[in-house]
Amino acid sequence: MRLDGDAWQARFREFKTEAWRLETLPAYNVPQEVEELRAFRAGERIDPHAHSNDYTDDLKRVRRERKSKGRVHIVTRPLSEYLRYEFMYYLPHAWAGEDIRIMDVTDRPNPLAGVSDYWMFDKREVVLMNYLPDGTQIDRTVFEGDVSPFIEFQRIAIAESVPFEEYVKGIDA
Repeated sequence: MRLDGDAWQARFREFKTEAWRLETLPAYNVPQEVEELRAFRAGERIDPHAHSNDYTDDLKRVRRERKSKGRVHIVTRPLSEYLRYEFMYYLPHAWAGEDIRIMDVTDRPNPLAGVSDYWMFDKREVVLMNYLPDGTQIDRTVFEGDVSPFIEFQRIAIAESVPFEEYVKGIDA
């Protein structure tokens, strides 16, 4: 089953304990980010201490409700322009309550090679995030099957990654 619109947004409103994502691409082609990415390319930066938007507000709601939202992004250096842009937002997102972790596989084998992007809700439902090679999203599809492999992918991703703030210490993001 494909997910769009309110059916997709409902997953984020209705999960009971945890929403978690694996990100595997060096860039995502997101129409809603075009202006922000243009500004980033022009040298504009956000103030992470002052940045607030609907996403950070929702992260605070999730935390107040004693739920968790997290992700692991698999990266290689040098970081792509898109990752440098995205990292600018990761700090205020982490401060708002998202558990953001980075798995750098620059100098080692990727333990999740071949695993695609997905969201997992409450370790019960997996939504596959399908992209073209350039990061343009094709669709979101509910996985119909045993979610146990995805739970294991999450375990590996967390074990093999470091918290975002730890990762960016000492690198020029």
